[in-house]
Amino acid sequence: MSSMSTRVARAQGVGGLEPSGQGLARAGMTARLLGALDVFLSESLRRGPAEELGRSRVLVGANAVLLFCCLVFLLYVPRLAFPVAMGAVGGVCMAGFLASLLLLRRGASSRLPGLLLCAMLTGGFLAAGLRMPDPHVGTHAICMLIPMLSVYLLGPRPGFLFAVVGAVGVGAVLPLWHGVQAGLWIRAWCAALFMLGAWGLSWLILAARDQANLAMVRALRSLRENEGKLTSLLENTEDIVCSVDADGRLIAANPALGEMYRELIGTELAPGDFLFPERAPERLRVRWQQCAAQVMAGKRVRFEASPSKLKRPRVLDISLNPVFDVTGTRVVGMTVFGRDITDRKEAEARLGEMHRSLLDVSRQAGMAEMATGVLHNVGNALNSVNVSVNLLAERLHQSRLPGLKKATDLMASHGADLAAFLTADGRGRQLPSYLQALASQLTGEREELLEEVDTLQKSVEHIKSVVSMQQEHARFAGVVEPLELTALLDDALRLQAVSFERLGIQVKREYTEGTLVKVDRHKLLQILLNLLSNARQALVESGRADKQLTIRVERMVAERLRIAVQDNGVGISPEDAPRLFTQGFTTKKDGHGFGLHISALAAAEMDAFLSCSSEGRGQGATFTIDLPISGEESRA
Repeated sequence: MSSMSTRVARAQGVGGLEPSGQGLARAGMTARLLGALDVFLSESLRRGPAEELGRSRVLVGANAVLLFCCLVFLLYVPRLAFPVAMGAVGGVCMAGFLASLLLLRRGASSRLPGLLLCAMLTGGFLAAGLRMPDPHVGTHAICMLIPMLSVYLLGPRPGFLFAVVGAVGVGAVLPLWHGVQAGLWIRAWCAALFMLGAWGLSWLILAARDQANLAMVRALRSLRENEGKLTSLLENTEDIVCSVDADGRLIAANPALGEMYRELIGTELAPGDFLFPERAPERLRVRWQQCAAQVMAGKRVRFEASPSKLKRPRVLDISLNPVFDVTGTRVVGMTVFGRDITDRKEAEARLGEMHRSLLDVSRQAGMAEMATGVLHNVGNALNSVNVSVNLLAERLHQSRLPGLKKATDLMASHGADLAAFLTADGRGRQLPSYLQALASQLTGEREELLEEVDTLQKSVEHIKSVVSMQQEHARFAGVVEPLELTALLDDALRLQAVSFERLGIQVKREYTEGTLVKVDRHKLLQILLNLLSNARQALVESGRADKQLTIRVERMVAERLRIAVQDNGVGISPEDAPRLFTQGFTTKKDGHGFGLHISALAAAEMDAFLSCSSEGRGQGATFTIDLPISGEESRA
């Protein structure tokens, strides 16, 4: 497989504009012309820097053009007034141009051939102007080649020297030599000025080209640096990265893909190969063809895969993205990115197991919270039962029933003379009044005993109702069912009623009309008990005399309700509020930081949201549960 930089360069070519037929023809013609010029250059010049090679090619072309001009000039020499002198000038110039070509063929620099060409051109032009009888020869168009070629071939400063020599010759020497009239001087001076202007424009063009070349060099350097960074990144990443063309052939790939490809296919992957050839497993090829069809339609495809032929089981997150052409309308290829997410999947599995464990623990914590409420209420009822039983025992021990037994025994012992006993005997005469008083006392005792029995019966009924309620809530744990929300709130308050009454906490209910909701009774009761317990602790910690707890139920929108548990206790500081529902965070000395976290998880399972608001320490707090009326739980 080729180097990554080559592969990246090829990848960058995807989506470029394809040259047209005319463009290819012009490029071929240009290449043939430049090849013809390179024949006259030495090997070192042909392999030299691009700028030096371009200057050398211009030299070859200029020498060829000037040689042709010299040949035409020599053919015209016999018609001139001084054919010998003019022929000598033409011959010397031709020899100089041929020498320049020879130096280009054998030399390693274009400096000396360029200097020779500019010297022959300037000297030959001025010499010919001096020998020709025409006073207008100084304004010939060939004079403009002097500043242009000298600036390009030798540089601005040497070019300025040749331009000044030519301008002085055209604007002063030749007019003085030929003795032109005053009107012709303006033409000569204009020609000299144009030569200097041509030097200036040539220098500006050269300077602009140099600046453009410098900017291009910097851009290329930056491109190479960025390409090196990108190459290093792709070479060293463990993720698989590659790009393919529209036919599914590989353009670029990093070593991670090559290693995995060897495990899957058993061969090396090279640029130009099909990513999944015929020898690839059928299942992989079909999956690739289906995904590639979607990507070539302009869609982004992402999926997870677990290839079975890898040396170790791995889960890969594969992402296929289309590559568009410069117009953004046609897909010309695609990029493939793959990340090993095995560790993440294992962590998610462990997190899911931990979440299930937390839910089990939360249910146990909720059951413990309910059991605590049950024990509080049952304990209070048992105290009442104990008091009633003690009073009954005390009343029974103090009962006057033994006196009634004595009176009946006395009457039985005088059964034969009962009338005489009741009228003549002093004890007998007192017996009716005694029985009357005893009856009155026994009636009072009976009423007191009945009252205590009624109290005892109510306490026993209360114990039965509390236990029955706890059993009912525990029996429906994990089941979504329709229930009366206000009734569930009353049950939660009833479980905390004993401690609220003992601590002097005033409970205020602000319920809307009765609303049926479909929720998990156990989860919602667990959250409510936790919030009520926290509110009780916050109120106790505040030390306020007017401890107040408000339970509010209100409809938010058509399909959601809000339960608010508001207290005027110690409140929550702003810095603690963001961490309130995180596991392990608590502001209590003996707290474990578990209750609110579990409550938030339970709320999320019911598609509900548990939140808290507080204006700060000492300002109380309000916990709210926003839950759906439909009771559709999130099972994701």
